[in-house]
Amino acid sequence: MDYFIHIDLQRLGTQTNHMINNDILRRIRYILDFDDAQMIETFAMADVEVRRGHIVSWLLKEGEHSYQECNDKMLATFLNGLISMKRGKKRGVQPKPENSLTNNLILKKLKIAFNLQSEDVIAILALSGFEISAPELSSFFRKPEHRNYRACKDQVLRNFLMGLQIKLRNKEQKQPGSIWPSRD
Repeated sequence: MDYFIHIDLQRLGTQTNHMINNDILRRIRYILDFDDAQMIETFAMADVEVRRGHIVSWLLKEGEHSYQECNDKMLATFLNGLISMKRGKKRGVQPKPENSLTNNLILKKLKIAFNLQSEDVIAILALSGFEISAPELSSFFRKPEHRNYRACKDQVLRNFLMGLQIKLRNKEQKQPGSIWPSRD
């Protein structure tokens, strides 16, 4: 009997291999202080039209009336739009959103959107009290078939988002003209 329960738990673990997309969307909205119009604009940067009702439903807490799950493809679309918004939209056809996301891919997209180097990501994680080495971090950005690949756990992504929140929402630490310190 325990054997079957163990198998089911393993199967469930592989199905939920990242944080809840709605939580990620809520956290990014808060970090960037986006209103509904800016959220809609971010999706539009990825050439996808969403309505305010979608945004509202995705931002509700699970169990609230009108709550709707934000699927991987819609979160990938939002992250692609955020990359275009922050880094500039590429000419031509926009990248297609992935149908399936992992924490590794979400972290990578956020790193690209905010134009972060590895040392920036390490510093942001440290702001939330999470210490990680450069080799540990680089293992998250490798291809899954690489021998040094490591799955990014929820704890790492949560701490990254918390550190990003500390960095971007703390007005006293912001430097004029830039959110990141000079690399000089």
